[in-house]
Amino acid sequence: MSYHKNLTIGLFGFGVVGEGLYHILNQTPSLKATIKKICVKHSDKKRNAPAELFTTDRNELLFDPEINVIVEVINETEAAFEIVTTALKNGKDVVSSSKKMLAENMPELLGLQKQTNLSLLYEAAACASIPIIRNLEEYYDNDLVQSVKAIANGTTNFILTKMFEDKLEFKQALLLAQQSGFAETDPTLDVEGYDALNKWSILLNHSYGIVERPENIVFTGIQNINQNDAAVAREKHYEIKLVAQAKKLNNGDVAAFVLPQFVNQNDQLAFVKNEYNGVVIESGFSDKQFFYGKGAGSFPTGSAVLSDISALRYDYHYEYKKLYHHQPNKLTEDFYLKAYISFDNGAYIPKEKFEWIEEWHADINRNYLIGVLPFSELKNSKWWKEDNVSLILGPEPIIEDVEIRKLKKKSLELAGVTL
Repeated sequence: MSYHKNLTIGLFGFGVVGEGLYHILNQTPSLKATIKKICVKHSDKKRNAPAELFTTDRNELLFDPEINVIVEVINETEAAFEIVTTALKNGKDVVSSSKKMLAENMPELLGLQKQTNLSLLYEAAACASIPIIRNLEEYYDNDLVQSVKAIANGTTNFILTKMFEDKLEFKQALLLAQQSGFAETDPTLDVEGYDALNKWSILLNHSYGIVERPENIVFTGIQNINQNDAAVAREKHYEIKLVAQAKKLNNGDVAAFVLPQFVNQNDQLAFVKNEYNGVVIESGFSDKQFFYGKGAGSFPTGSAVLSDISALRYDYHYEYKKLYHHQPNKLTEDFYLKAYISFDNGAYIPKEKFEWIEEWHADINRNYLIGVLPFSELKNSKWWKEDNVSLILGPEPIIEDVEIRKLKKKSLELAGVTL
């Protein structure tokens, strides 16, 4: 193993993250990492760096024998995949922040990384400044992770904070997020949950050895949540958050999803406001640990890329211990979820699909119910994603099959039904 080797970097992308990284590297000469060339799409744009660094020809970076690290921080999935795979095949270590590209191509990338024995690091693709992947790889390198839950998207968290604390409607809060630079002009990837889903697909691998394509994971965003839902949350002393969650069940299988959730006010995730991210890991022996940090922005994301570059000086690799050295866990649909559903028209709600319904409120503005659903109903249907329907999970939403029988019995007894 060669310690503290000099790194000569070819950088793809000079947007918010790329420029942030360029300035960070200039301020940390002790790293012995220098950017030799930066590949951009448009050569005529004025940039805050010497003009001779820039090129539009990707091959100048990918085939330069002096460049031993490719750092990729672009937004285009297909181009990012081509850059990363070509770099690995050409003997270069890679640092990437492209969560969508990683999530959609993980099996292929794992195969290539194994074949070349090079490093592919991507801390910035999960929760920006929070070193969550490295912790799951190193500190939690056993198979004792019981549950992981996260606020993994700063844009949606900013919007929900403004809806909850300033009582803004969703559209007003979204506009404010766009004006503040936390949401894109087209905010679909963030507000409809795709961004958090891609991050979760990556983190499931490092948490449980589960390699699953994003389209097979149940998710939605916050696009249908409104002030009536926020009012119900306040009344019940909850916050609303978009939570990515995974939990190992008693049979060893894993329940996982990305869905809005009511969060108790003393829950660690309730303290995560605005554009911040938070992750809570519960393991067999160390109980709960809480990670908190900025989930977006030039320097927070740049710092995660920097951490990966720094690790390359001593040939650091992800070992994927839970995938290769333990029996990987499997995703399951065999559990139940406690959920709040609000809607305009009850005709669209398949009440017969609920195991039971605990509350039903009809109001002039909005109706809602709280009940227990088999997870398979969410996996196999789309009614809960319709425009007029809002689904928010309860604070402890996962109910296992063994518990369901006890709760069903108790629920019937409370309703005065003799068993």
